[in-house]
Amino acid sequence: MEFDDVILNRRSIRGYRPDPVPRALIEEVIALVMRAPSSYNSQPWHFHVISGEPLARIRAGNVERMMAGVPESREFRTGSAYAGAHRERQVGVAKQLFAAMGIAREDKAAREDWVMRGFRQFDAPVCVIITFDRVLAGSDDPIFDCGGVANALVNAAWSRGLGTVINSQGIMQSPVVREHAAIPDGEVIMKSIALGWPDPGFPANAVMSERKPLTEALRFVGFSDE
Repeated sequence: MEFDDVILNRRSIRGYRPDPVPRALIEEVIALVMRAPSSYNSQPWHFHVISGEPLARIRAGNVERMMAGVPESREFRTGSAYAGAHRERQVGVAKQLFAAMGIAREDKAAREDWVMRGFRQFDAPVCVIITFDRVLAGSDDPIFDCGGVANALVNAAWSRGLGTVINSQGIMQSPVVREHAAIPDGEVIMKSIALGWPDPGFPANAVMSERKPLTEALRFVGFSDE
């Protein structure tokens, strides 16, 4: 694919075919995304690619703990809930997804099932857990760098026909993930990314999230044509 086609057409995939993803293809994608820039070439990231029985155990543990009311235990820091325009955009994409899936506002069972899909990594055949070296915890640079490499990953995967969705729900019960993925103590769990072949019949996969106008995000300073 052309670069512009990847950027303009990529979307988050929340429904996957059960077909396995070849390990060689995943290695190809990860090797490419490791060209992403990082602060002073520090490359703080690690990728734990999980499938099969270990992933099934993580899904089951996530759902069991969430349904039991166990408080979330993300290792990477979280801030306060979004408000204002940022919250409006969150609600906006949720409305798009619920409309695509035919989930009514009053249908509590369907809405709960949708939420649980997130804790199951959307039933994707592969989950990529991104971590960073704990020795760097407290610095903003590794967080910025891991965000950049996550962006590179979703785009590189899309260029090869694979779908992804960056998913915080999948690591909200971090002890479950750490145990079944055997993640070393010297790494902080930051994000999970579901990965697999998109299911073309899954309605939510057609949703393209809206973007705010360029005029709200962009300003030029010092240009002669101001």
